[in-house]
Amino acid sequence: MKIYLDNCCFNRPFDDQSQIRIRLESEAKLKIQEEIRSGKFQLVWSYILDYENNQNPYQERKVRIKRWREYAISDIEETSELIETASLLNQKGIQKIDSLHRNMSISMIQSAL
Repeated sequence: MKIYLDNCCFNRPFDDQSQIRIRLESEAKLKIQEEIRSGKFQLVWSYILDYENNQNPYQERKVRIKRWREYAISDIEETSELIETASLLNQKGIQKIDSLHRNMSISMIQSAL
């Protein structure tokens, strides 16, 4: 199964684990990582993950997240269609980065069909 994770997913295990919701999300992310490493899940990467990760002020997190790119079976590049759709979603109130991540996951699904 192909899987696309946004930067929040990659950063969740680094967050304060004192809240139960954050701890459960971190455990789920760590399980997903395990499944990617074992080959059960196939990671899909995108240029927006690189962009967002490069903005990360925490060097250790940035380096560790960047290593996940090596596990990716494909890398979604920017296209005019992705940008246009993200722009429409942004006009509807969805934040720019979130709309780009949404489009990356849709692009991944469409490429599998």
